This record gives sequence, structure tokens and C-alpha cells, in this order.
Amino acid sequence: MRRVKQLVGYWCQDIVKNRYIGKHIGIAVLDTGVVKHPDLNGRIVLFKDFLDGRRDPYDDCGHGTHVCGILAGSGRMSNGVYAGMAPECDLIALKVLDKSGNGEMKDVLKGIEWILENKDQYHIRIVNISIGTLPNREDSMEKRLLRAVERLWDAGLIVVTAAGNYGPGKGSVTVPGSSRKVITVGASDDEEPLYPQKNTRKNYSGRGPTQECICKPDLSAPGSGIFSCNAEYRKTQKAYVRKSGTSMATPVVSGAVACFLSKYPDASNVEVKLKLRDSCEEIAGDHKQHGWGMLHVGKLMQYEKF
Repeated sequence: MRRVKQLVGYWCQDIVKNRYIGKHIGIAVLDTGVVKHPDLNGRIVLFKDFLDGRRDPYDDCGHGTHVCGILAGSGRMSNGVYAGMAPECDLIALKVLDKSGNGEMKDVLKGIEWILENKDQYHIRIVNISIGTLPNREDSMEKRLLRAVERLWDAGLIVVTAAGNYGPGKGSVTVPGSSRKVITVGASDDEEPLYPQKNTRKNYSGRGPTQECICKPDLSAPGSGIFSCNAEYRKTQKAYVRKSGTSMATPVVSGAVACFLSKYPDASNVEVKLKLRDSCEEIAGDHKQHGWGMLHVGKLMQYEKF
């Protein structure tokens, strides 16, 4: 998709003219890792592996690299067609999931603790969490995860999480997206089937309200059929791959927030959340799917004063 559906909404000349493209905004990505893709040259500030302790960046699943491309891809291999949302942001890639995209809660918690300890050193402003698990009231580790992401928020970080792909049933928003504090993202276009074809389920985006009767997700963004960086590029010589899910919609919002912080670096996480709410565009469909509406970067960036 061209610059993630033209930066979601109308092309924003303010971003292009003034280069509000996330420069020096640190984004921590809790995922399956990242590879040194040509579109990510110079963007990977740090890689840390909480599974095997490997030092060199790798991604044996491909999910994390795809997410990072949506965030920060330069579009070099496509002449800018598949550039990410904020191509000059800094990526701090934390591998907490395995080659199947699964993981232990303890590793995710370790990643969160690391962010809290190192956020100032790496200028981390945003935490992208394109992972989640179905809610279970009796799960003590789940409660620990919710408390941990809320500690990130209370520390002033902007936490953006996926609503999950277990929709369309009521209460299908995953943890930690069920937290009342964080910014939870659904897919605005989940009437299109999940890609690849081996999983053709439609209407996959997690819907609220949560078990605690919290209205979630907060907003939606494109998530179906998104082209982004292919972790197997060196082997296949195929620079991009197509994936679908709320995992893809989440970095669209994180990248938009990075652009916003380029223009308004002193904005707090609460102020960012309010600006997102005020700038969303209403779209037809279930409020339980879209929340405030669909992300509109043009409107988000139009605030002359903050």
C-alpha cells in the first residue's frame, strides 16, 4: 500500500513540507525481533533478545520486521511506495516472542522492565505492542502484564497496543489492549479476509467492551493486506511481504504518533491520546470495532497550537 494508504486519510503536506517524520523519536517494539532490511538501514538503534541472548538482530518469525517496516521503513526498495509512517524514527527492537510468534509472559514482562530502566538513555517515547492474549480473569500473569503496561503509561510513555484478531465477538479485545490507560487499535478494514489465504477469516478485529466494561478499542487504522519489510529478503530477494491483522494497524498509529511528536515534542501521553480522539474520522460500522473512529493523520497534524 502506498505509504500506508497515503498516511491514512488525505495526504498530509504538513508532514512532507516540514519533515515531521519521527526524527529522533524512539519507539520500543516488543515483538519477534527484526532483521537488517535495506529499508531499515540506520533505524535500528538497539536490538535485545530476551529469549536466547543473541546480540545480532534477527527475526525467525517475520512479524516484528513487518511491524518495524510499517513504523520506520524508508521505502528504499520500492522507490518510496512502501515507506513506513515515520521513516526517521529510532527503533529499539526487543525480541520477546519466538519463531511461531508465541512467547512466555515472563519474557514480555522482562522487556517492559528493561524499557522502564532504559527509556531515558534511548529516548523512548512510544512503546508498540502488536501482541496480545485472550482475557482470563483468573490468570495472575495476565494481571501482572496489565499492571506492567500501565506502569509504562504512568512513566509518561505512549503505549500503543493491538486489539487482537479474535473478533467479532463481544469482549474479544486482547490483553494488554484491554487496559483503560493505553491506546488500543483495531483494524478498520477487517471486512477483508486475513492474509495469507490459509486463514481467510473476516471481521477478525477484537471488539469491546472489555470484561471490565471499558470501551475498546480506542480507534482503528488500516490492517488488512499491508505490504511491509520481509524478514527473509536476503534469502528470497523479495523485499516486501503482505500481512493482515491488528498487529499491522497498531504501528500505523504508533508511527502517526511519532510524526505528531516531531511537531509537538513536549506533548504528554494523555495529550496525545486526547488529540487522537479529537482527530479521528467517524466511519460506518460498529462502535465496538472502531472506537472513536479511524485515524486521520492530516487532522492530527493540523493543530497550529498545542
